[in-house]
Amino acid sequence: MVADPFTGGVHGELTHNLPEGRAEQITRSLAEKRLDDVPGLAQRLMDAIFTDNPEWTDYRPVPREDLWEGCANYLARALHVLSGRVPRSEDDSVASAIGRRRAEQGVPLEVMLRTFRIGGRILWEALVEQAHTDKVDPDAVLGAATTMWTVIDALSSALSTSYRNTELEQLRNDDQRRHALVEDLLSGRARDTAFAQRTAKELDLPTSGPYVVVVAEMISDGSFALRGQQAALAALHIRSVWQVRADTLVGLIALEQHDESSALAALRQLVRGRAAASPLVSGLAETGMAHELALTALGTSQRGAVELVSLQQRYPEALLVQSPDLARRLLDDQFGEILALQPKERDMLLETLAAWLEENCSTANAAVRLHCHRNTVLNRLHRITTLIGRPLHGRDSYVALSLALSALRMRGNDR
Repeated sequence: MVADPFTGGVHGELTHNLPEGRAEQITRSLAEKRLDDVPGLAQRLMDAIFTDNPEWTDYRPVPREDLWEGCANYLARALHVLSGRVPRSEDDSVASAIGRRRAEQGVPLEVMLRTFRIGGRILWEALVEQAHTDKVDPDAVLGAATTMWTVIDALSSALSTSYRNTELEQLRNDDQRRHALVEDLLSGRARDTAFAQRTAKELDLPTSGPYVVVVAEMISDGSFALRGQQAALAALHIRSVWQVRADTLVGLIALEQHDESSALAALRQLVRGRAAASPLVSGLAETGMAHELALTALGTSQRGAVELVSLQQRYPEALLVQSPDLARRLLDDQFGEILALQPKERDMLLETLAAWLEENCSTANAAVRLHCHRNTVLNRLHRITTLIGRPLHGRDSYVALSLALSALRMRGNDR
């Protein structure tokens, strides 16, 4: 009749007649007498660890002195609890400290739990040896088995809880550090070469090579206009880092040997609101500037649009975004009288002007586009000329009118 050292179960039924107080007294006595043997027991556990893990891979991050100290602390703690010197606790401080330390060192949790089980077996063997020396009734000794494995389970539970809490804390710290690094990049700190190199290594990004920065707005449901973007780019073997900033999602995309158009095409398939991309920049050092340009491009997109625009497509509008006061003055100067009209006439005249300019100032083509007669277009253009008080023809007029129409589109339904 023996105790199972892995489950704590006892083969046989002789112990059920042993008084509970007597079993506890025997357990405490045996544990008390083995307290002086903790160094030797710790060495036995060390030897068992090396036998179980001869290549030392699982415990490689742990100095041997540190490992020995952990083994000794664990075994001493178990004996102190078994002897009654220390009360049993679900959040035992010694086991928790070991769990926290090993999590920080990167030892797998399952390895630590296996070590605790091996340590439990060594403790049980030590208690059996002590019982033999003291000539304790073998049936009485078995009463200590359940108590001992209950203690080992409690210590293992405290270890696991502390280990997992430490892992979560490390993840939070890693996220905070990653967030801080990206913020530093966006603020332009990567112009410091040493910082750029360190950050590139931590974020797994190249220091140089073409980058494009993408920003996406927050939409009505509280999510962002891009979703699943990192996985979509990874499928093309394109590395990227994404971060939430207030009401925008920001992505730093390292194109390396990849084509910009393929990356943006993949993102356009995912867009659910307004998003914008910067022009290409030459490395991490310029991602801060690229972020500002991407935000400018985003400002050229009309509210409610579902699109990913590039700054290259919107340079005239971008100039207006950068100078909102100038854009308002331009609107007032070019279209002040038109905007004061009743909505029906106002919209008709502005639609005609836009069609005429987009058709290279051809009244015939504009008429086809607007589904009306050419003379109707001419009459409307004459009306516009009268309202704004200047001719529509000429390079300066074309530029001013086109910019004013762009400013009007960006103002959307607020006009």
